[in-house]
Amino acid sequence: MGVVIRTGICSYGMSGKLFHAPFIDAHPGFELAAIVERHNNDSKERYPNAKLYRSVEELCADKELELIVVNTPTHLHFEQAKLVLESGKNMVIEKPFAITVKEAEELTALASTNNLFLSVYQNRRYDGDYRAVKNVVEQNLLGEIREVEIRYDRYRPAFGGKQHKEGAMPGAGNLFDLSPHLVDQAIQLFGFPNALFADLIKMRDDVAVPDYFELLFYYDRLRVRLKATVIARESTYAYVLHGMKGSFLQQRSDMQEQQLLAGTKPSLESWCPAPSSPDGLLHTEINGEVIRKETTSSPGNYMGYYDDVYKALSGQGPNPVPAEDGIKNTRIIEAALESMKEGKIIKFS
Repeated sequence: MGVVIRTGICSYGMSGKLFHAPFIDAHPGFELAAIVERHNNDSKERYPNAKLYRSVEELCADKELELIVVNTPTHLHFEQAKLVLESGKNMVIEKPFAITVKEAEELTALASTNNLFLSVYQNRRYDGDYRAVKNVVEQNLLGEIREVEIRYDRYRPAFGGKQHKEGAMPGAGNLFDLSPHLVDQAIQLFGFPNALFADLIKMRDDVAVPDYFELLFYYDRLRVRLKATVIARESTYAYVLHGMKGSFLQQRSDMQEQQLLAGTKPSLESWCPAPSSPDGLLHTEINGEVIRKETTSSPGNYMGYYDDVYKALSGQGPNPVPAEDGIKNTRIIEAALESMKEGKIIKFS
């Protein structure tokens, strides 16, 4: 496949174990050369050939590494990403890119000045259910789209124990954890909004930060609602699109995370099964004929992200998620916090 890119991972928590290490290890263009675990040796069981470091500083000092994945808690992103870039390494960084727009812009400028690659990890662009929605939009199957809702619902009625996700820490809360997925998808599908209004609330008593959000995006003739909750014992359609000719409803049905948790090894080829039953509903008018049919999405593949990163680093394609996309996402988060604080619509220039 050509040059092999020696890659290191900053953390071996859930994100490292599920979303990064298996894909880097399985892609022929990468070598999983080093992993940071501060106290444990878990990575040695599955990746015995990868060096084990105890700190990000040690990882960045490894002169053989060309690419480093910053997948640590959000409040550490800025300082660790800066360390990676100052050490002359290319970088993949987890969402959200940074806590503030100022931090995101500073990292973007640093990467540009040092002529380094910086890509934001947005794996949900490679979900099968999102791809089904994207296909409907790109084929213009609904006519002019006027109303959209994208949800990410979970049932976690008690504090999960992770302070960096639900504690009183910078970058904690579902606005930072889940909205980057939904915001990125909305912008990919419909562009950056003209304005937004946000509603944030704490639905559980034992968490320190809001665990529910609703963001309303304003476009010229379109409204997009992005919502997430942690008390949805019964799920509903994750994507609801209404256009002047028809509607499309799509469940959140991608099975990659479950397959990875079960130990399935990913590959460049299709490795995740398709939904076992229809997961979508299309009701629209095509060539004058009204149709209403159930649909089944094709399997997604997060390997597509790392394959696109490899192509970008080897000069065969564009950066799949450039820093500018991460800045847009952080700008939305800042505006949502301002909207909630002021109780008003925030307009973008």
